[in-house]
Amino acid sequence: MMMKAAIYNDYGPPEVVHIGEVVKPVPAPNEVLIKIVASTISAGDWRARSLEMPTGFGLIGRLIFGVFRPRNKVLGSELSGIVEAIGSDVTQFSIGDAVIGYPENGCHAQFRTMPEDGAIIRKPESLTFEQAAGLFFGGITALDFLLNFGKITSGETVLINGASGAVGSACVQLAKHFGAEVTGVSSAKNHDLVRSLGADFVIDYADEDFTLGNKTYDIVVDCVGNAPWAKSKHVLNETGRLLLVAGSLGDMLKASFVSKKHGKKLVSGVSMGNRDKLLALMEIVESGAFRPVIDRVFSLENIVEAHAYVDRGHKCGSVVINIAL
Repeated sequence: MMMKAAIYNDYGPPEVVHIGEVVKPVPAPNEVLIKIVASTISAGDWRARSLEMPTGFGLIGRLIFGVFRPRNKVLGSELSGIVEAIGSDVTQFSIGDAVIGYPENGCHAQFRTMPEDGAIIRKPESLTFEQAAGLFFGGITALDFLLNFGKITSGETVLINGASGAVGSACVQLAKHFGAEVTGVSSAKNHDLVRSLGADFVIDYADEDFTLGNKTYDIVVDCVGNAPWAKSKHVLNETGRLLLVAGSLGDMLKASFVSKKHGKKLVSGVSMGNRDKLLALMEIVESGAFRPVIDRVFSLENIVEAHAYVDRGHKCGSVVINIAL
């Protein structure tokens, strides 16, 4: 059997993506087959499609995604949907269960299989399918960088550069949840949103360069890639940490060296999803401390328009693709 999917066979602009048919997956004994209701177009999807990489990552990007052509032709890192079929050994899920998953690829399609012990959990009733689809890319990245990489503690001062994006808006909410004083950097038009997420202070990047200011922070989270170590180290406290969600290869390679040389630390890493992280994030969701921000919802048929919107670089939170046809 076949299914519809958004496919790209070459790197480039939004127009390289088209709707086509691919083979519908069949669940292995330990897998569930999910009928996808919604997914998102994340910054990771944008990079995989366009191959626009941070400085120094050009060759690495091709090695990851495919040297000459995309290795995985269907994008989409997160999903919400309904279990349509289960493998013979599956015991944790039943047909009809509403679920959310973070397989990290292949979600811009009508169906996706996942192992039952993978990064998949039941969808809480408090979230719509569209909200649930936008939960993990931003939320897990924010959780990893703040808690696991940055070791955030209550009472610290945290600045989020790019506070209105999918990762940044999650960072604002989670930093407040962990007891921090939060400053959000965004465009002026997004200040009301950033404040509503919990930011104590906001900075308009068009009017003020926070790296030239007098205020210092325990943690600076760069979700944009324009606040490198050379600039940001001046606004870190003596034991401050610069967390590079986005940054150059040069900064990431020297992270260990500068962290040993200075009390201040440059921290980079790769955020990966697993069930434990999903469950930890879900506890925060159910406490009311985190809700994914949804900018716009597009249909699967309008996938090119959705990619073009993401390419403009001004989305707030997540752009959702409604795949239920």
